[in-house]
Amino acid sequence: KKENKMIKNCKSLLFSICAGLMVLSGCSAVTTIDEFRPTNQAIQINDSEKVVILGRRDAGHYETDSEFIDCVANRINSADIRVVAEQEFIDSIYPWFEPRTAPKGLPRLKRLMQEKSVRVKVDEQSIRYLVWLDGSTETMGQGGSISCAVGPAGGGCFGFAQWDKLSTYDATIWDLVDLTEKGRLRVDSEGTSYLIGAVAPIPLLTPVKSDACSSLGNQLREFFTVD
Repeated sequence: KKENKMIKNCKSLLFSICAGLMVLSGCSAVTTIDEFRPTNQAIQINDSEKVVILGRRDAGHYETDSEFIDCVANRINSADIRVVAEQEFIDSIYPWFEPRTAPKGLPRLKRLMQEKSVRVKVDEQSIRYLVWLDGSTETMGQGGSISCAVGPAGGGCFGFAQWDKLSTYDATIWDLVDLTEKGRLRVDSEGTSYLIGAVAPIPLLTPVKSDACSSLGNQLREFFTVD
């Protein structure tokens, strides 16, 4: 009986692995990028100038994912474009970029840059461009079910579940010297993740957010030309 039970469990596990591999072949994200530039020319930046990437935050109820912001910053850094860490910038210029006071648009940014203390801090850090990120990753729909049980003969999980995820992020590039908008980017990445239960649960996750990060980061790099 024990031998039959082991064979049965092995068959279930083999089925789980095979099913997982079949689903994995379609487990990828679909990502699209839209961009707008006032001109077709790349943004000029010299090796002494820096970029800061900030996420939109509204006090109490909304915050752009800080991990996503760091991911995009690392992508841009790899292109020899120097990036100031978000929290370092916010702390240096406190309280002007806290959730309640941070500018949400260019008119507010222009007024803020008229503050002498703000302009001094920006110049001290050699920050030329500010990239404003706004967006999130959401779970859109779920289906199926997984049940797990433990008994005298052992335990396991059985069933099948899936869920859709959508990452949508917008980036706006502002020039902190002439106080103009240099361009906009929007990335949409969506895909379906799966959880297969056959003795052991097997997650097959679609890298929606990481695909959105790499696509947005790579496209932002294309916006700049380093002198």
